Amino acid sequence: MEKAGTERDNSPSLAPPVSTILHDAKVEQVDLPKRSIITRPGFGTSGQRISLLANHFRVSVRNPDEYFYQYSVSISSENNSVVDSKVIGRKVTDKLYQTYSSELSGKKFAYDGEKNLYTVGPLPCNNFEFTVVLEESIAKRKRPKRSLQSKTFKVEISYAANIPLKMISLALQGAETEKVQDALRVLDIILRQQAAKRGCLLVRQSFFHDDSRMFTDVGGGVTGVRGFHSSFRPTHGGLSLNIDVSTTMILKPGPVLDFLLANQNVKETRYIDWAKSKAAVVPKMKARPWITVYDYFVKHRNIELKYSAYMPCLDVGKPKRPNYLPLELCSLVSLQRYTKALSGTQRASLVEKSRQKPPERIRVVTDAVSNYRYDEDPLLVACGISIEKQLTQIDGRVLDTPKLKVGNGEDCIPRNGRWNFNNKKLLNPSRIDRWALVNFSGRCDTSHLSRELINCGRNKGIHIERPYTIIEEDHQCRRASPVIRVEKMFEQITAKLPGPPDFLLCVLPERKNSDIYGPWKKKCLSNLGIVTQCISPSKINDQYLTNVLLKINSKLGGTNSLLAIEHSRRIPLITDKPTMILGMDVSHGSPGRSDIPSIAAVVGSRSWPLISRYRAAVRTQSPKVEMIESLFKPLANGEDDGIMRELLVDFYQTSNGRKPTQIIVFRDGVSESQFAQVMNIELDQMIKAYQHLGETDIPKFTLIVAQKNHHTKLFQASAAENVPSGTVVDTKIVHPRNYDFYMCSHAGMIGTSRPAHYHVLLDDIGFSPDELQNLIHSLSYVYQRSTTAVSIVAPVCYAHLAAQQMGQFLKFEDSSETSSDQKSMTAAENVPIPQLPRLHKDVAGSMFFC
Repeated sequence: MEKAGTERDNSPSLAPPVSTILHDAKVEQVDLPKRSIITRPGFGTSGQRISLLANHFRVSVRNPDEYFYQYSVSISSENNSVVDSKVIGRKVTDKLYQTYSSELSGKKFAYDGEKNLYTVGPLPCNNFEFTVVLEESIAKRKRPKRSLQSKTFKVEISYAANIPLKMISLALQGAETEKVQDALRVLDIILRQQAAKRGCLLVRQSFFHDDSRMFTDVGGGVTGVRGFHSSFRPTHGGLSLNIDVSTTMILKPGPVLDFLLANQNVKETRYIDWAKSKAAVVPKMKARPWITVYDYFVKHRNIELKYSAYMPCLDVGKPKRPNYLPLELCSLVSLQRYTKALSGTQRASLVEKSRQKPPERIRVVTDAVSNYRYDEDPLLVACGISIEKQLTQIDGRVLDTPKLKVGNGEDCIPRNGRWNFNNKKLLNPSRIDRWALVNFSGRCDTSHLSRELINCGRNKGIHIERPYTIIEEDHQCRRASPVIRVEKMFEQITAKLPGPPDFLLCVLPERKNSDIYGPWKKKCLSNLGIVTQCISPSKINDQYLTNVLLKINSKLGGTNSLLAIEHSRRIPLITDKPTMILGMDVSHGSPGRSDIPSIAAVVGSRSWPLISRYRAAVRTQSPKVEMIESLFKPLANGEDDGIMRELLVDFYQTSNGRKPTQIIVFRDGVSESQFAQVMNIELDQMIKAYQHLGETDIPKFTLIVAQKNHHTKLFQASAAENVPSGTVVDTKIVHPRNYDFYMCSHAGMIGTSRPAHYHVLLDDIGFSPDELQNLIHSLSYVYQRSTTAVSIVAPVCYAHLAAQQMGQFLKFEDSSETSSDQKSMTAAENVPIPQLPRLHKDVAGSMFFC
């Protein structure tokens, strides 16, 4: 077997018959070598130079030879059982400063609140212990008065390790050192401790002040609170502090009853659904004891209660010692996190109210650095650390805009990442002969809609016959379950059409989060194999209908536009050798829902040498697991039921019998700590899937992680607008050793643009920096759903869409439909993972996710 990336004989040969790749072969599997992240091969030079600012603040270290000393903190209760140190972390900090100054020798320290304490230089003694006493108020039964109960905890502090500050200096010089992350972690903990002393809510590396000026009501009893993210980062230009605006959700402070009314959108307490309330409030809702809490508070405490006689109580105690309180006496204190998923309305409200134009964003972050005076912290002073108060100035480049080809061979040149089809036809329009329009009680003139769609299609080159039928939902079905409503609609379709339609246009009553969407898509795509498009039009005009037709045309196998270099087959390093492009993403359930499986989606390019058409393969996997588990999935019968086999076979069948000799992988959603797993677990699975097809000549791989969830922002140095589409930065604020760059391929029209951060982990194909950056920029223009460049490469967008759309199937999947042999089990909790229904063969190769 040949190692990935070695040179091979690329002379032309006869393509093998389809059967050679369709039948699995038993191949001896051997362990593949471990891989390391490649270093930066150079810098890009193409494009027009532009002066930029970044929200990185330069950090100077005057005492690089200092050491951080790490001490382990162990906290146990009187009976020697280990306890949650977060509960008493603040008490530990206070006691150390108040009582143990001699043991600390006057040194300041940073404590992470749990298990680790750090000082600059060693303490006089390596080990010492002390006690912390916590007093809590408890209610004694049958007594109107409350009493205090004391608990004693033993705290042991012992030396663990020392962390040289010079590791940061070595990393900045390009050395690969394991301890650099430890040193950076200490610096970040110092900032977190600063924020904790100011009473902030801490969420990872972000902190939020209890300041009503930072609060935004998003509805439903939920408030968005604006704070700041801060983290030290080693960069090509030196150590920097990355400061950015951050937002988290909290419960709206105030009376609990007010929260419940707002959360359920009701005006009186008698309409509150108490079953829903149990899930909405953090303390447990309990039914009233037999001995009523109401009587206790009214008769024994002489407190007047207006509403509580027929309400549940709030249990604010512990599992073995409940403590019941009347709801109307309880209030939610500020800065309590709300971790459930936001509704569509709440999400839209948050985006609308929290957006900031570039000048405002610059002002807010620079004020934060000046006002919070981070570098006055005693520990940072001891290290000689100082932080500049201005944003970092950097040079960027604006890449040339890719030229597109549309209908009749016409050139289309986007301007600032946007274009349109006014007076233009689609490049490869489809034809719609037998179709129907159905309306699930949406407010829409369906006859007018069909006429305008046909007219718009004619102008864009799509021939659309008149619909065979237009079906309005029976009003009596509106209150039925979504699954029943879909079944009833298909009964009408079957009765009125002579055979299966080529296409179904479905009008939904709600634009987002319609409960019809999941069962409708499942019925069409999985059960029947019918291409469908769901819409909920508020205004029917040419722009709206054109956008709808772009999606329909893609799903039916048409092509809206191609890159000019794709059309003329002049893509560097891709046109000459069969090259497959993959986009990979994993979608997880809502926060706090560990029972919902994660959904892994991979899209693969097809019809090489095109790079604009993709097919998706989607699987469920263990909840909250980010690594994709089904890339290679050998079965007991020796066959492979994995994602990669499905996509490899499709590439072969649509690319004139050519097998990929090069594979470019774009992986979304992983953090830097998971890069090694992507390289040495997921990539190994891809190679094993290729070998399982009987191949020993392994393709060359280029593996790129695409990140949007980061906190670097780019600004024009001499203009108030967002950076132009095509802006790329690969110097100064990038990693000092690894191969990464920032790219803003889209045009930011609202708020402040967030660039995509691309990390090149492996490049056996051998792109130059300019070739790779221009390819990635071009892949932002092949998104067939719209006429704008997308903020991250199209294959990643498609993978995200496929996971999102197929995930709707699970919401309406009856557990009885999933047989025991279709279920897999999680190793941790032995919970069955429902399997997604496979797409019908008639739509499996379509871009159904468009």
